[in-house]
Amino acid sequence: MFLSVFELFKIGIGPSSSHTMGPMTAANRFLAEILSNNWPKPVNTSITRLRVSLHGSLAFTGLGHATDRAVILGLLGQQPASVDPDNMDKLVQSVYQTKKVQPAGHPAYHFDPEKDLIFDRKTVLPGHSNGLVFEGLDQFGNVLLRRVYYSIGGGFVVSEDELNRVEHNKKNDNRIVPFPFDTATMMLDMAKKSGLSIAEMKRANEETMMTQNELDEGLDKIFLAMKSSVDRGLHHDGELPGGLHIKRRAKKLYDKLLSDSKRNHVGPLAANDWLSTYAIAVNEENAAGGRIVTAPTNGAAGVVPAVLSYYLRFCAGAERDGIRNFLLTAAAIGGVIKYNASISGAEVGCQGEVGSAASMAAAGLTAALGGTAMQIENAAEIALEHHLGMTCDPVAGLVQVPCIERNAMGAVKAVTAASLALHGDGSHFVSLDACIRTMRETGRDMSDKYKETSKGGLAVNVTDC
Repeated sequence: MFLSVFELFKIGIGPSSSHTMGPMTAANRFLAEILSNNWPKPVNTSITRLRVSLHGSLAFTGLGHATDRAVILGLLGQQPASVDPDNMDKLVQSVYQTKKVQPAGHPAYHFDPEKDLIFDRKTVLPGHSNGLVFEGLDQFGNVLLRRVYYSIGGGFVVSEDELNRVEHNKKNDNRIVPFPFDTATMMLDMAKKSGLSIAEMKRANEETMMTQNELDEGLDKIFLAMKSSVDRGLHHDGELPGGLHIKRRAKKLYDKLLSDSKRNHVGPLAANDWLSTYAIAVNEENAAGGRIVTAPTNGAAGVVPAVLSYYLRFCAGAERDGIRNFLLTAAAIGGVIKYNASISGAEVGCQGEVGSAASMAAAGLTAALGGTAMQIENAAEIALEHHLGMTCDPVAGLVQVPCIERNAMGAVKAVTAASLALHGDGSHFVSLDACIRTMRETGRDMSDKYKETSKGGLAVNVTDC
């Protein structure tokens, strides 16, 4: 199994990797399909109108997660990594006014969002709870091309055929890598036999696809994007969009911490305060639709950047190589989790998002601080274990309550897990593989109302308080 660090850490926009970035990517895939020769094109007719229906979790919480906006932007040919967040609303509004989309290289297609973008809450597609159906119609309303895609978490999008390969084969991947571990047990065994760290094995795998310089430049780009999301979140205030009237608080927290620092007034919980503030900053930026990095998802995007920021501020000897080893190790753990369970809140609840992020961050920090492979696996297990059973129940379908604070708590758990692991020799009772398996089984048993549908939990009870 090989999942690149750049597949787990994707630069994109908020508020959701599965509900925003995924649908935008799916729309682009459909546009590419229209231009391809992989479907029977009728003579003397052509696609003049587009229609999209959203299913499952996308239908129930798509409005709160800006899925409608994402689909429109995607049909305009905009990409998550390059779209200008400051120009998105203007682009979307133009489609509502003209009822047309014209992506580069295509003719103008009729697309009226009020009629052609359907939130189908009755029909659940069989492959995954995040399903999208794209249709291209001719001038008479006949469907010429129909494609089904699934947004499976973390910005990953698969077609029906690809999903079947994922289920039966996990991944149709012919890439040969020197350390093809797909479980934590295999990872530890390969590390022991090779004498290499987890980061070194992950680097060797990545360098079969790119040069060392390309890998390092890519890692540095990911880190800078994470740092930028922290910085923007720390310097913006005001109210988050969506109607809950949630005020941003990272800037206020940051200003207070800076003021205390200048007066040499450092409280006993200062490190935790900084850690939480970093995480809140990123997820407020995500909730506002800003630029973030999936880590491994948007809903959990604050945990890894917060722990990285903690590493740089509080850990003696923090350096660029430590950051790179952090990201490589975190990606190795994230890949094992995704391969054997899920990182999708719509599939297994928030344990798959914030839980996975905390596990990845704990492993990354342990690696950056010189931990052994066994200590890294131990840290990852501790962090994940204490998120088991966590539901995904966003109030009003927005990635705000309880999502923003959950990232702060996930970051705190990650640092605590790393500390506990570093104080031991790596031996422990519950293996990471057993913990991942438990998360998968718990997610299967969990009611759908607790899996990003906003039909249970805080999403329905908070209004009664």
